[in-house]
Amino acid sequence: MNIQGIVFDFDGVLVDTEWAIYSSWARLYEREGCTIPLERFNECLGSGYTRWDPGVWLEHLTGRQYDWKKENAARQVEIERDLEQTGLMPGAAELLNFIETQGLPMAVASSSSRHWVEGWLRRLGIFNRFQGTFCRTDGYPVKPAPDLFLAAAHCLRLQPEHCLVFEDSANGVLAAHCAGMPCIALPNRVTCCADFSTAFCKMKDLGEALIFLKERIFPKINSRQ
Repeated sequence: MNIQGIVFDFDGVLVDTEWAIYSSWARLYEREGCTIPLERFNECLGSGYTRWDPGVWLEHLTGRQYDWKKENAARQVEIERDLEQTGLMPGAAELLNFIETQGLPMAVASSSSRHWVEGWLRRLGIFNRFQGTFCRTDGYPVKPAPDLFLAAAHCLRLQPEHCLVFEDSANGVLAAHCAGMPCIALPNRVTCCADFSTAFCKMKDLGEALIFLKERIFPKINSRQ
């Protein structure tokens, strides 16, 4: 495998945002006497609610219409409260450092908004470590369409097959597969039930991914360090 660049998804890979987002929906569903199983919620992850919208489904279940401007604003307050002390995922800083020591360029490709992704990258002090950030609000079709990943590869001036992707959702893994990029799937507490059959491999966390890079992808380089 000739890896020359790395492309990261954002939510659930670099920062554990997805549990807070899911929890905000779960509380709203509970308030309305309904439940939202993780298996169902996974349908929308990585796709910006274009494949399955939990708000539309709640209206279907209850037969009611909601003021989504009000409800989503309230959920956003809850999400930001739950994420107030959140930092990078365990192992993320070490992985980013290692990739930089190898001289590999990096990019972020996310179906979330640029305001959300770039805001987090700047807050965590890692924005300048990426050569490009590509989001749905830039006008790209969301995952599982491959466009976000292909834009990242173009930014890195690499052929897709030379870009290694880190993803946590089924839609994201499928998008990487459609882009012709090898992908490491990283299930988390929200996506642990997802289908990652199109991934190159599945690992438990970024720490294990770092070991994989050192031992399997860059063993010769690493042996000289």
